Amino acid sequence: MLDDRQTAAPWPAAYPQGYAVVDVETTGLARDDRIISAAVYRLDAQGDVEDHWYTLVNPERDPGPVWIHGLTSDVLEGAPLFPEVAAQLSERLAGRVLVAHNAAFDWSMIAREYARAAVTAPVEQRLCTIALAKELRLPLPNHKLESLAAHFGVVQQRAHHALDDARVLAEAFRPSLHAAARDGVRLPLLECRPLTEWHDSPVTPRAGYRPSQGQGSWRPSRKRPACPYPNPGRYESDKPLMQGMRVAFSGDTSIDRELLEDRAVEAGLHVATSVSRLTSLLVTNDPDSVTSKTVKAKSFGTPILEESAFTHLLRDVARAKSVSVPAPSPSSE
Repeated sequence: MLDDRQTAAPWPAAYPQGYAVVDVETTGLARDDRIISAAVYRLDAQGDVEDHWYTLVNPERDPGPVWIHGLTSDVLEGAPLFPEVAAQLSERLAGRVLVAHNAAFDWSMIAREYARAAVTAPVEQRLCTIALAKELRLPLPNHKLESLAAHFGVVQQRAHHALDDARVLAEAFRPSLHAAARDGVRLPLLECRPLTEWHDSPVTPRAGYRPSQGQGSWRPSRKRPACPYPNPGRYESDKPLMQGMRVAFSGDTSIDRELLEDRAVEAGLHVATSVSRLTSLLVTNDPDSVTSKTVKAKSFGTPILEESAFTHLLRDVARAKSVSVPAPSPSSE
């Protein structure tokens, strides 16, 4: 295991003062899916465990893939609803950076539950341990939690159990944090944008369950922090994506759009709201559609990729050669 107790320089003053390592188990991956269990390990500024917390959550619907998380309807029937545990969760998240493995997903699920409960999540920043592993250039065979755990000699006991996954991640995050501090690595912190304008709206129920309340929709704040990497230019076929590339999306996506955009941002890409000559690529599942974005992309010669190809490339985005924080502007492009 990496010796994380010694650093070559004093602890970076710009690093956060505390972390909340989070894992949630859910009924699925879609925007109307719900949290069924949640765990939080609170860590101090240097990654030492302060305490931990775990709860089941009644999703008021079918529990989804029981064969993965092991939580049946009978187990969840007497569990508290999310609004009943929101205050306890808030107490453990407040004033800390949310840390998770594929943080875009955990944050999106948590943010939606808070939006349904008409409560604001007390989270301002998140850190994805996949992104941190890439910054550290860890020699991992893939980006699964089990691979990160094995790299640091952390033993998993109950995979896909929120409390054990959070423990494993907390134990793997500490040496990662110390390695970053030792080498002067910039932590890949991202702003957490609260979801707003939640409202109930009826949907066709999924086979096998009857929701006790209407599902809903929401719109996140569109303001994003400036991309810290310069634009390396257009995407080239058969080459990896590179941090700083400007990516625009058009049309429907199989993955929730906000989640897909957050994954792009966490990989170091710039999400643009329009297409210009500076756009590196356009992602669309309907390249023949006559939308303003596809028309502009074709007129500019901007590369166009389908969602499946784009998500495959997101797995290994090349590091930027330099970092430069551009001045903020009223436009996302």
